[in-house]
Amino acid sequence: MAIYLVQHGAAKAETEDPQRSLTDEGRQIVERIGEHLAKCGVALDRIEHSDKLRARQTAEILAAKLHPALGTVQVSSLAPNDEVEPTRERLNQETGTVMLVGHLPHLSRLVSRLFALPADHVLVRFQMGGVVKLERDASGRWVICWIFTPELLSC
Repeated sequence: MAIYLVQHGAAKAETEDPQRSLTDEGRQIVERIGEHLAKCGVALDRIEHSDKLRARQTAEILAAKLHPALGTVQVSSLAPNDEVEPTRERLNQETGTVMLVGHLPHLSRLVSRLFALPADHVLVRFQMGGVVKLERDASGRWVICWIFTPELLSC
């Protein structure tokens, strides 16, 4: 069982686009991240995303590259300032391989709580379009397997 946590790609400023859709560069980076993950053999049961346009667009781009078995689904409690405990509890019961596309500070707080740290303890520094892979070990504890950031695409 693994989860992949993804911060949405770079989005337009609210003054430019009140819905905050992805920028062209944000879209391109997410496409390249998706291609890299596909090349590495990442297989998913489903991709979940918040109700924000930038998260949905990011999830759709990744789904087009990774072809999750159950597709993409919008879920509640993934918005930037949502409480993380419902998601933490749900992930602790999850048996599939799921990618969550969300926002800061929610993703940062979620990782901290999965590791039984205070929510305001920054364990992972997320980047737009970046991916963090976590797995649960045999004892039920979470382990960080890897972090892939957009800057690694140019290495």
